Amino acid sequence: MKRKPLLLGIISLLATATIHAQEFRLQPTPQNYTVQQDDSISIPRQYRLMAGNSLNNGTALPLLRSLMPEEAPDAAFRIYIGTKGDKVVSSYRKRIPQKSEGYFLKIEKDRIIIAGADERGTYYGVQTLAQLLTLDKLPLAEVADYPDVPYRGVVEGFYGTPWSPEDRIRQLDFYGRNKMNVYLYGPKDDPYHSTPHWRKPYPAQEAERLKQLVDRARDNNVIFYWAIHPGQDIRWNEEDRELLLQKFESMYQLGVRGFAVFFDDISGEGTKADKQAELLNYIDNHFVQVKKDVAPLVMCPTEYNKSWTKVEGGYLTTLGEKLNKDIQI
Repeated sequence: MKRKPLLLGIISLLATATIHAQEFRLQPTPQNYTVQQDDSISIPRQYRLMAGNSLNNGTALPLLRSLMPEEAPDAAFRIYIGTKGDKVVSSYRKRIPQKSEGYFLKIEKDRIIIAGADERGTYYGVQTLAQLLTLDKLPLAEVADYPDVPYRGVVEGFYGTPWSPEDRIRQLDFYGRNKMNVYLYGPKDDPYHSTPHWRKPYPAQEAERLKQLVDRARDNNVIFYWAIHPGQDIRWNEEDRELLLQKFESMYQLGVRGFAVFFDDISGEGTKADKQAELLNYIDNHFVQVKKDVAPLVMCPTEYNKSWTKVEGGYLTTLGEKLNKDIQI
């Protein structure tokens, strides 16, 4: 998955349609993709599934079954799928890239092997198979792939009318198909993300809409980050600190497992780097690390543009010296 790093904005990728093999391109481009020229098989009508136990609660198997629904215990064609610790793919363990979210995919005349370095890698292997299934026939191919950067996705953090729930659903499905793994929710005009209501829980109807997005992100193996933007009116006291943690807990109960704090586009008391670091470290120590199943905390600094910030000895130096090392900037 050769990509340039991306934090802000939307990227456009070529959609894959049913086309002739000689015109076919996997998107995104895998690290290694080899095909036996002029040799292919018909897409199997039935198959026997040999799945590893590591996938029982993940998204790779549901996706595979949606693509190829005709399972049959006595079928001659087999699909072996699992992560590197599963016995069903142990023969291919050395072929799996030793990289996070990597996978190995092989199509033979009587079988398909999908073996991931982890569950998300296996899911990406199935997504690659989904693209190959758009061809008239399956090529006898091998794919070994892994991402070049850990975060690949989009921040919805702009001003003005936020995306609609339907827009976001389409975005999340697009991310899954194209092996993007993160979406940060932080539209500036959401009043419960920013001033004036960041301290308050979402009303029930809006909370349910967010939960639907969180569930859809999970289905697409995307980490749904919910961001808060408290800096314009935050008070550096225990009351506001606890209200922020309560807001994060309410989002956790909706299924959110990624959290961010944005300090961009503010003025006044909220811009103090030492106070920001103190708050973020408290959140990291008393919420993120306690939960165990939460992704690393992300923050957007007030001074996020090098052209108008003093790097040495200023705001960014304070963050670099005082923030917990696992907090992502």
